[in-house]
Amino acid sequence: MTDSVTPIRKSRPGLGRGLSALLGDATGETPAGTVSGEVIGVRMMAVSALSPHPDQPRRRFDEEALEELARSVAERGVLLPLLVRPHGKDYQIVAGERRWRAAQRAKLHEVPVIVREITDAETMELALVENIQREDLNAIEEAEAYRKLIDQFGHTQEALAKLVHKSRSHISNLLRLLDLPAPVREMVVEGSLEMGHARALIGAPDPLALARRAVEGQLSVREVERLAREAKPGAKGKGGGGTSARNADIEALERQLGDVLGLKVAIAHGDKGGTLTLAYSTLDQLDMLCQRLSGERI
Repeated sequence: MTDSVTPIRKSRPGLGRGLSALLGDATGETPAGTVSGEVIGVRMMAVSALSPHPDQPRRRFDEEALEELARSVAERGVLLPLLVRPHGKDYQIVAGERRWRAAQRAKLHEVPVIVREITDAETMELALVENIQREDLNAIEEAEAYRKLIDQFGHTQEALAKLVHKSRSHISNLLRLLDLPAPVREMVVEGSLEMGHARALIGAPDPLALARRAVEGQLSVREVERLAREAKPGAKGKGGGGTSARNADIEALERQLGDVLGLKVAIAHGDKGGTLTLAYSTLDQLDMLCQRLSGERI
């Protein structure tokens, strides 16, 4: 292991700087996020000296994507340093476990890292933000991370919304998914059931049976919402004319888009077209939205 330190190039200026704002620059600039501690800089560290964090929000790693990254790492090396913290005699990964796993598969002996003193709460925050920014978490993993930050570290839903640049309603909707039966949550983790479908099952008399029906019949979110509504005690049968049905479809689409973006979505539709409105409350949310719309990786 070498002690040589090389500077990191500065991130582009702009609205929000995403994860780099939390990590800070290796040049010694104080980070703009909630993370404390002094940035030591980039150094090479033995792969064997690193271990993953046991409370990493991300539980599943796509094998095909990991193999693709491993091939890239074998050819070009690890381009983005891992963020690690001292842990006993070695170091624990705060952000970058996927790169560490790919480096192992590529049979690399060393990887670039940034070493920082970071608390348990800050470690959870950074791991959560990194995975959300890269869209690596499924809805249940994201919800479990929020729940842990609330229960163990006293975060409020408002604070979490600011941390991940999403709406408070998005945080609230995700947390409600944890009330679903374990088999239904596992369907979401496996990818056979999408967040919109799972959200429609909340409050249904038998969410597991309806979830299985949705998967087997490849039902739309709108169809699952209708079946869940009809299954409730005292629910009326099919009703409403064409206008109410169309409005219900638009409302379902607004919820689906809101789930994907983590922002409030409004659709106004008419005979000659309409408008799609995305509401943001911070510049960081706007920055993330612009990057997603432009296809730029965060």
